[in-house]
Amino acid sequence: MSDVRLGVHTRSFGALRSEPGVDSIQTLIDALRACDVHECALSATHVEAQFGTPHAGHHTAAKMSPQMMRRELRKWRLRTPASYYRAIGDRFRKAGVAIYAYSYGSDRSFTDQEIDYGFTAARALGADIVTASTTLDVAKRIAPIADRHRMVVALHGRSPGDDPNALGTPQSFAATLQMSKYFKVSLDVGQFTAASLDAAGYLREHHQTITTVLLNDRRRERRDDLPWGYGDTPIREILQLVKREAWPIRVYVAIDYASMNGPIDEVKKCLAYAAQALT
Repeated sequence: MSDVRLGVHTRSFGALRSEPGVDSIQTLIDALRACDVHECALSATHVEAQFGTPHAGHHTAAKMSPQMMRRELRKWRLRTPASYYRAIGDRFRKAGVAIYAYSYGSDRSFTDQEIDYGFTAARALGADIVTASTTLDVAKRIAPIADRHRMVVALHGRSPGDDPNALGTPQSFAATLQMSKYFKVSLDVGQFTAASLDAAGYLREHHQTITTVLLNDRRRERRDDLPWGYGDTPIREILQLVKREAWPIRVYVAIDYASMNGPIDEVKKCLAYAAQALT
């Protein structure tokens, strides 16, 4: 058997829409168990899935502008107690699923209080690390907060764009790693491939700074996430490299494409693909 730590980033279940009166956390836990997954990176969007209904008072998401939603989300975050997250973490543990990382992307709209809140939530959930998709300028603001909490933040890139502050290149990762001893890299290999970068080469050279590898398949110079085997991402090579070198790096399915079979069956297919690649 492979010793590679396979898991799932819960963004892979983004198509599991929450409905009024439905326990969205239980829906997510059931999906992970259906896939026989025992550890995950938990997306903040799932933890905050009920935002816009009870947490937003009498407003509904349909009645609020994006600016109003953003203000209400900030207020909800800053007034939500740690016990809310501890209860969620307890439910995952009882289901046999470890939350290794709390995925909390911080952008320029975040106040320092909101950034700090992400660390509090992560600890209450029982996560070992925070992962964040962000930019260089925001990373500078995160660094002293990570130092204060003494908690690892694994940064990963965004889709290619024109923002000079965007993360996602070896040079930008090198710059952020100088900001804090708690900064590491969460390597999104599909994003690397879409930017025509060598994901396997970066992993080989910088494995000591990488906590997690996010597996998805894309074509070079294309943003679209594809079913595995239809893109240019060297998924098999990356899996074999982690296995051969016995690096303590988590490898998580992290897909974001529509499937007629639904996200649970699609995640199962990806996990089977990974298992076969590791034989």
